[in-house]
Amino acid sequence: MPKQSLVAELIAEFLGTLVLLLFGCGVVAMVVLFGTGVSGEVVNGGYTNITIAWGLGVTMGIFVAGKISGAHLNPAVTLALAVYRDFPWKKVVPYSLAQTAGAFVAAALVFWNYHPAFLRVDPGLERTAGVFTTFPAFPDVPVAGFLDQIIGTALLLLLILAITDERNQPSGVLTPVLVGSVVVAIGMSFGALHGYALNPARDFGPRLFTALAGFRNNGLTDGSWAFVVPIVAPLLGGLIGAGAYEAGIRRWLPKAERAASGAGSGL
Repeated sequence: MPKQSLVAELIAEFLGTLVLLLFGCGVVAMVVLFGTGVSGEVVNGGYTNITIAWGLGVTMGIFVAGKISGAHLNPAVTLALAVYRDFPWKKVVPYSLAQTAGAFVAAALVFWNYHPAFLRVDPGLERTAGVFTTFPAFPDVPVAGFLDQIIGTALLLLLILAITDERNQPSGVLTPVLVGSVVVAIGMSFGALHGYALNPARDFGPRLFTALAGFRNNGLTDGSWAFVVPIVAPLLGGLIGAGAYEAGIRRWLPKAERAASGAGSGL
């Protein structure tokens, strides 16, 4: 990957995350706001639609940013690459802020687009913050969602490193598709307990938007502390998953084939 200025990299991270969240929040808005017909029948899909669209969003976000910034699109990815792959520590905070800003703007655009539907379905903005951000399925058992996020993000980072490590297998144009498929699989397998955020920026940027836009029960200003798990658990899970790949797989690969990896990681 040619050397890029930090400004170019931050713009790429912003736009890649923006694309990811436009598809992700957009599909949840479709399902929540238009998911049932007048007689209660499902007309715009459900959870399967959500997992597939999030995976496609990751794929498209990686295609947008991959060549410029490596398409981290996720502070958990950025942190893990800094710890295990010599990504510059001075870029960790700027990358994370650009990712969070992209997620925030995407949430605002989705809300703007679907504003008439929000006014019809939830005029008081009391029940639909979940279109943009994640919440625990069992608020009285917070450890369940915490463990769920650790496992899901550990899987994400382990598989991202496996897919993008040229010592393990050649990377190429299929990399974004494969990483997107990983997200679909995680969503289908570990998505129920806390909405499989897997990504602090994906969760906090839209959650900040919901607080500023006047959504109640937003998990940030309502005293529930729901925002903590999707920040802390993915960062910890990412380090665990990346560490498992480094210790369990990469250390045994032929060093003669050593090549830079981590580009086009996503989510």
